[in-house]
Amino acid sequence: MTDGTDEHADGESDGDADTGMGDGDAGTTGAQDANEDATAVDQAPTPDVPEDVQTYDRFTKIDGSTYDRANEFLRERTYITAREWAIARLCADFRTETGVEMTKIGEHLPELVPFMTDTYTPQAVNQARAAFEEKVRKSGATFLYGAMSDFFTAEELDDVMYEATEVAKFLLEVEGVDLSVEEELAAEDRISEVMREVREHSAALRHDEVTCPECGHHFEATED
Repeated sequence: MTDGTDEHADGESDGDADTGMGDGDAGTTGAQDANEDATAVDQAPTPDVPEDVQTYDRFTKIDGSTYDRANEFLRERTYITAREWAIARLCADFRTETGVEMTKIGEHLPELVPFMTDTYTPQAVNQARAAFEEKVRKSGATFLYGAMSDFFTAEELDDVMYEATEVAKFLLEVEGVDLSVEEELAAEDRISEVMREVREHSAALRHDEVTCPECGHHFEATED
């Protein structure tokens, strides 16, 4: 270390002797150039953010919320986590003709979703999407079995559907979907109609033939 320092000092002395005091401006200019070069490196532009990432406006209603708060809400009311919810939404929105842009989603996750603070690998994005899909399928099977097995009365089933619909609508609104009162009522009516049909047809399957206690309609199970 001492030898290197001495050589460096000697070199600087020789340079000063050669140029003389009158070349001080040139020395200053060289130092400025070096400083400007260092500054240019420090201020080098970061990789450009894709335009579709810049204009993505989902989840803006929870800007500033933390992952833990979003996660707690979902865990209390669903089987999915905030991570799975957000990434599943992104995978649907960034789907192309050739597949989902996993790399783009993972690299820009904090810019796309305010409560996500880390980037993800494409593999992690794919795993979160797969976990979401698996939970939806299992939850759907569980719910449909409960609805078809006569464990709930019609009124109880309506309550279950109402609660589920309210949570689903809230998540849609958080994502930025604006639902009018008319649209909400129409959706609830369609869901109620479908669930009545589920109950009626499942009753026919269980009992071969049955008269609906609500409307009096008579069903007979048919064999293919």
